[in-house]
Amino acid sequence: MLDGLLGGAPGTVPLVVVSGTAGVGKTAFAVHWAHRVSARYPEGQLYVDLRGFDLGRPMPWADALAGFLRALGLDGANIPLDPDERAALFRTRTAGRDMLLVLDNALSAEQVRPLLPGSASCAVVVTSRHSLGGLVARNGARRMDLGPLSAGEATALLCLLIGERARADRAACAALAEQCARLPLALRVAAELAVARVGVPLAELVAGLADQRQRLRRLDAAGDPRAAVRSVFSWSYRNLPADAARGFRLLSLHPGPDVGVPATAALLGAGVDEATGVLDVLSQAHLVQCTAPGRVTMHDLLRAYADELSREHDAEAGRLRAHIRLLDHCLAGATAAMDQLHPAERHHRPAAPGPAGPAPVHDPATARAWLAAELPSLGCLCAAAADGLRPQYAVRLAAVLFRHLDGGRHAEALSFHTHALRAAERTRDLAGQAHAVTNLGAVHWRLGEHGAADRYLQRALALHEETGDLAGQARTLSNLGNVHWRLGRHSSAAACQRRALALYEEAGDLVGQARTLTNLGNVCMRRGELDTAADHQHRALALHAVTGDRLGRARTLTFLGNVDLRRGRTGAAAGNLGRAVALFAALGHRGGEANALTGLGDVCLRQGRYDLAVAHHRRALSLFRTTGERSGEAAALNGLGEALCGAGRAEEGLRHHVRAGEVAAATGDHEERARARAGTVRARQQAQDAARTAGRVSAGPVDDVPDQDVQRSGAPPAEPRTAVVDGL
Repeated sequence: MLDGLLGGAPGTVPLVVVSGTAGVGKTAFAVHWAHRVSARYPEGQLYVDLRGFDLGRPMPWADALAGFLRALGLDGANIPLDPDERAALFRTRTAGRDMLLVLDNALSAEQVRPLLPGSASCAVVVTSRHSLGGLVARNGARRMDLGPLSAGEATALLCLLIGERARADRAACAALAEQCARLPLALRVAAELAVARVGVPLAELVAGLADQRQRLRRLDAAGDPRAAVRSVFSWSYRNLPADAARGFRLLSLHPGPDVGVPATAALLGAGVDEATGVLDVLSQAHLVQCTAPGRVTMHDLLRAYADELSREHDAEAGRLRAHIRLLDHCLAGATAAMDQLHPAERHHRPAAPGPAGPAPVHDPATARAWLAAELPSLGCLCAAAADGLRPQYAVRLAAVLFRHLDGGRHAEALSFHTHALRAAERTRDLAGQAHAVTNLGAVHWRLGEHGAADRYLQRALALHEETGDLAGQARTLSNLGNVHWRLGRHSSAAACQRRALALYEEAGDLVGQARTLTNLGNVCMRRGELDTAADHQHRALALHAVTGDRLGRARTLTFLGNVDLRRGRTGAAAGNLGRAVALFAALGHRGGEANALTGLGDVCLRQGRYDLAVAHHRRALSLFRTTGERSGEAAALNGLGEALCGAGRAEEGLRHHVRAGEVAAATGDHEERARARAGTVRARQQAQDAARTAGRVSAGPVDDVPDQDVQRSGAPPAEPRTAVVDGL
């Protein structure tokens, strides 16, 4: 039936709304159908649970768009912060593609509309408990109402699930199907309980459920079929062991989309083995569903029921202790993961509480895996804490995760730090406000939004001065310096970095001193003060040896390699940049690896090894597009354009310089924009010369570019200007 509904008027997006009561199987139906017709949509399928009826807040449509764009290959700063821009980019990315979108558990038409693609080649299936008539009226959707199973279908499903006992007592089986209102969710829960009580006649179980429904008659009075689901839930819950029943209730306190064994252990105040046993019992009873090994999720109806039970049976003080154990566990786990990945910055992070329940973070690999699995739940916890009884957790969690989020997860970073700022303002925590605002400034700088970054950082500086936090002032000033050099204000950038260095020295922070020396050396290099720049980088390397900051060392080696290149020491440059590439790769830091590869590409360009230069810049460009660092993308595009021109492929080089100019203009990067304009003129002139030599038509007129921004020789520029970002 769904196949025939996905038609629609020519030029319109094929759109079907599958509606029906809770527990009727809308999600299972839509997902099963999507798998069956996957060959019909060769460019892929996108799925999102909009959580429209969950206990927490429904998923904002802007967050759903961010997830879709990441699935389509974008990351970091390539995902716009403005929701309307995200929607426009999503429509562009899906235009003309044969794709299927499943928008599950939608609350309203308003939540759905921004997620609709702009191309009729894409089909959309929406599931909701509401009919979403607005999508029918305004967007041409067709509606499919999904009702309960027929009596025969429901009985057949029970016979399949329960087995011979059900087939031997068809009357009891039919009665059980009606008691479950023939809803698939209730049928599965009831069948599992029947299987678990193998020695009890089916008729006796049916009688027990009838008694339970009588106790819940107030819910049945309105004739709501969901009352049958709740009756079955209650029946199944009553037969749980005490520890599993308590676990079921307390799981409602977890706000994330799914939960793992260690977090469950924290909620219960128990060990991993006990938590695993509880989840196994709940999974067998179909009260939770597995999403991955060691992780489960809970249907929103079950979560609501568990929450009601918890409020009724668990003392408020006990619920609060469980909630705090969960927050402590997540904060401790995040801190342990960050300590594994960035140990030298441990003193920059808030002190962690004692772990409530074990977090399996023992080495960098497990740290990365833990963060990847838990980040969506950590985001939900941060939001809930900011608006709840423990806002200070939101402030601390965002601060702990700063460096992880800074590695290209800019949409998530904006969310975390905005929650942290709101929480700090609620509690009048000036220090928390200062750090949250500093972090927001860093996010906007990464995105190339330099005006917003400057405003946040100026505000943060005033807050840090008010609280007397010298290291906070220093970090903010160093970030301001980075903003100013991107805008071409080198004198102001140098002044900011020198003030930051003095404050870090006063605070005795060696990690901050080393990173600021690296940034100051970068500014000096761009001002042509190469000896001073090299001295700063060597001083930074000496401090890195003391602190063990491997990430800082890799960044400093990259900058030192660039200084060596400008001084004409290509061998030393290649050595330092090669070491930086290897160190970044070992650390799993793709953005840093891309920066170092860009430098290596410039070295090869200077040496006349054009094919190798092209390869390095192509690899760097791919990595920058993965991490979303747009200034780095502009640098790699410019480097690739110069290398292609050196290899005699001027028309290809021209295209890359033009694209570099577009990216740099979007971010406000003064240096890369000028470099792109100069490269465009050179490449176009070289292409025209080659066309005349070959007797072909001219490649077209040279754009009107101000003379001061260009070099008109056909060779690559004498002074490579690799852009490398190093933030604090």
